[in-house]
This record gives sequence, structure tokens and C-alpha cells, in this order.
Amino acid sequence: MIRFTIAVLGFFIWTGAASAQTPVCDALTGDEHRLAQRILTSEYLYDCCDETISRCLQAQPRCSLAVRLADNVCRRVAAGHDETRIRRALSRRARSMVGGGSKTEIDLTTAPTIGPADAPVTVVIYACARCPYCTILVPAFYEAITTGELKDEVRIAFRTFPIRGHEGSTTAGLAFVAAAKMNAFWPFMLHAYSHFDAYSPERQVEWAVAVGLDRQAFEARVLDPATRDALVAIKKEGLVNGVEETPTIFINGRRWVGDLETTELVDAIEEEAVRVKGEQ
Repeated sequence: MIRFTIAVLGFFIWTGAASAQTPVCDALTGDEHRLAQRILTSEYLYDCCDETISRCLQAQPRCSLAVRLADNVCRRVAAGHDETRIRRALSRRARSMVGGGSKTEIDLTTAPTIGPADAPVTVVIYACARCPYCTILVPAFYEAITTGELKDEVRIAFRTFPIRGHEGSTTAGLAFVAAAKMNAFWPFMLHAYSHFDAYSPERQVEWAVAVGLDRQAFEARVLDPATRDALVAIKKEGLVNGVEETPTIFINGRRWVGDLETTELVDAIEEEAVRVKGEQ
């Protein structure tokens, strides 16, 4: 009888601990809750704690990565992702954040950057000027870094990488490089991406004027052989670094192979900032 009572008590203690995890996870019910628990009790952290996500949530002091990954899992469950997709996403995130191999060294001397030079995290984005998805991701990053949750934590560098399959990528890429040389890259890039569907070589000149550049000076810069040489050099650099598609992202020299989704990337970058600063 005593043994039975202890077992029952242990069960209720365990289930109570499992249900009190994070607000995101605690909001799940029914099959969603059971799926999340199955993943949380079997997937291990790749840093900070050597146990499963669920056990690490109960450890003291509590590892912040356990909370991040638990919320990640539960958000995906709530969004309708299946178990295989969620586990693969966790695996790709682990490879991105702590994967083996040396970091990629990227010379950012001529790259347009924004954010503190001494920020704990440097994010390099290789993006095509005519990449549809880049029009969503890059402006979202810009906002997060300049006014959002990544402010003062991240420096972002942009590398213009034309993709042959994107019509107009070379001409548009030359305009990006020209704007960078004229110290107007960020306003020009944001304007170009926000008018993505209206692109033409003639319109990009109007866009340059709209962000304050001199028309003739911009046109001359675009046609300058040095601008083409600079674009070719960036393209070669990207190919050496294994870039084949855009956007391709490096977080402190590690190539990101996880989901290209703003919430996921912002969370991963915050995780990297915590790690670099030696916080838990």
C-alpha cells in the first residue's frame, strides 16, 4: 500500500512538472499537448544542459535554451507541423548553432553593415536583388536590428549575390553595389525590395533619386567597370563559401541550415548572443 501510494504520488509530481513548462506549451491541450510532450521528453538539448528538453526545463538553474526549444516545439505543434518536420527542424538548428567544422571567415571590409561594430553577433546575408523571399526576410531583419528585439545585439552585413535564374539579377545587383558605394545601400535596398514587383532597369534609377541620390552620379556608378568588378568579386566569394541560393545566412561564421523563417532566425540569433556573452 505504501509503495502504491509513493508511485501514485510520483506520477502526479511528474505530470504536474510536465504541464508547468512554458506558457506557450501550457496552452496546448489534447493531441497537441501529447505530441509536444512526446517530443520534449525525447529530444535532447545541444548545449547548456545534457538532458532532454523536458528535464532541462525542471533543472535549476534553468537553462534558457531549454525554454527556447520548448517554445519552438510548441509553436510548431500549434501551427500544425507534424512530428517528423519538428524533429528535423530541431536537428537542423543544432547543426547550425553548434555544428562541427571551422567557421567561415568572411571579409566585410567593403560590405554594407548596420548595427554596433562590437555586437556579440554578426550576421552575414548573401541575397539576390531579385530574390522574392529576400524581400520578406531582409527587411524583417533590418527592422529587428534597428528598432526591434535584436537592437544593440547584432551587426548585419549584406552581400549582393546575383542568382542566374532570377531575371534582372545582374543589373539589379549592380544597382545595389552602386548604392553601397554611394553610402545609401540600406535605404536603396529597402526601397527596391518594397517595390519589388515594379522593377525595371529604368525604375531603379528613379528609386535612387527617391532615396536622395543624384541621378547622373548613380547612373555613372552603375556603369562603372569597378562596380561590376566588385559584384563579380562578391559572387566569387560567395561561391567559395558554398553559397548556391539566396538567402544564405551565416551567424558568427556558422552557416544557418535551419528554417528561413523570421521568428526562428531571430530566436536563434538571440540564443547566439546569450552564448557569446556567457549567459545561460
